Amino acid sequence: MHIANNSNIILPNQGAITAFGAIPKKILFLVSCFLMLGSMGMTQSPTKAKQITVAQNGTSDFKTIQEAINSVPLFNTEHIVIYIKKGIYHEKIIVPASVSNISIIGEDKDATIITNDDYAGKFMHADTTINKTKFGTSNSYTLCIHGNDVTLENLTVKNAAGKVGQAVALDVDGDRFIAKNCNLLGNQDTLLTANEHSRQYYLDCLIEGTTDFIFGGATAVFKACTLRSLANSYITAASTSQQQKFGYVFFDCKLVANEETKMVYLGRPWRPYANVIFIGCEVGKHIRPEGWHNWGKTENESTAFYGEYGNKGEGAQTTSRVKWSKQLTQEEAAKYTMDNIFQEWKPQP
Repeated sequence: MHIANNSNIILPNQGAITAFGAIPKKILFLVSCFLMLGSMGMTQSPTKAKQITVAQNGTSDFKTIQEAINSVPLFNTEHIVIYIKKGIYHEKIIVPASVSNISIIGEDKDATIITNDDYAGKFMHADTTINKTKFGTSNSYTLCIHGNDVTLENLTVKNAAGKVGQAVALDVDGDRFIAKNCNLLGNQDTLLTANEHSRQYYLDCLIEGTTDFIFGGATAVFKACTLRSLANSYITAASTSQQQKFGYVFFDCKLVANEETKMVYLGRPWRPYANVIFIGCEVGKHIRPEGWHNWGKTENESTAFYGEYGNKGEGAQTTSRVKWSKQLTQEEAAKYTMDNIFQEWKPQP
C-alpha cells in the first residue's frame, strides 16, 4: 500500500512518530477522545419534535388524521407533532394505547374541525340486514384517546348527532392528557373522562352540551375553561372511585348558557363517590339555587363530595345549596393545587 505522507505513522505498541519526536500512545488516545468530543459538541444541535402534517388537499404528508396517527411507530419515545391544517375532517378517530407522546395541533381552533355523528342506539351498519349492532355511549365518540402523554391544541372536536341521547365528542382514558385552547362540542355526554387512573388537564377550552356533558371517573383539572349549557339539565356526572383523593376540579372557569337555558345543576353523582369542586369560578344565573342533585338516591348524599369556594356571579349564592354539599374553608381550598392533584406529573401551561 502506498503511503503519501509518513509524518504521522502509528506503529504497534507505540505512539505517533512526528517531526517533533515520538508521542506516547496514552497521550495520543486522550487527545483523540478530546477532539472527537469537541467535534460532536460542534455538530450536534438540540433535538426537535418530528412533525407530520395533515391537509385534505393532498399537499401534506397525509389527507386524514387517522392515517397520520397510524404512521406513528408503536410505543414511540420520540415526541411527534401531528399538525392539522384548516378544514372539516369527517372522521371517527382513535389513538390506540400503543401510540403515546404525541401532540395533535390544529392550524386554527375554529377552522380545524374534527366531526362525526354517531350516538348510542344508532345502527353501526347502514344495512341492518347485514349487521344490527348498535353503538353504545362509550363507542359513540368522534375522537377516542387511549394512549398516554397525548396533547390536543387549537382544535374543535364535535359530535354533530344532535339531541338524540348520548353522543360523545371526546373520550379520553389515557394518562397525562392535555387539551389546550380547544372546542369540545356536543349535547348529552360531550366529554367522557373514562378512567379513574387517568389524569387530565383542560386549559382555556370551551366545553358545551346538554345533560352530563362532562362525565366519567378521571382525575381532571379544568383551568380557565368555559362551560356552556344548552338545556335545563346537569353539567357534571362524575364517577370518582372511593380510592381517589380528587375528581373534577374547576379553577377560574366561566359557567354560561344559551338563552333558553334557565335551570341547571352543577352536577349529579354517576357513581356514589363523585367528587367535584368549583374554585374561583364565574357562575351564571342559570345555575339552580340548590346547586347539586343526588340522582334520586339519598344514599349518594353521604358519599358524594361536592364543594365550592370563592366563586362569583348570580349563580354563586350558596345560601340555598343542598345541605349535603360543602362550602370549603380557606384552609381546605388551599389543598387544591396542581401538585397535590397530579402528584409527580406537572403539565406544562
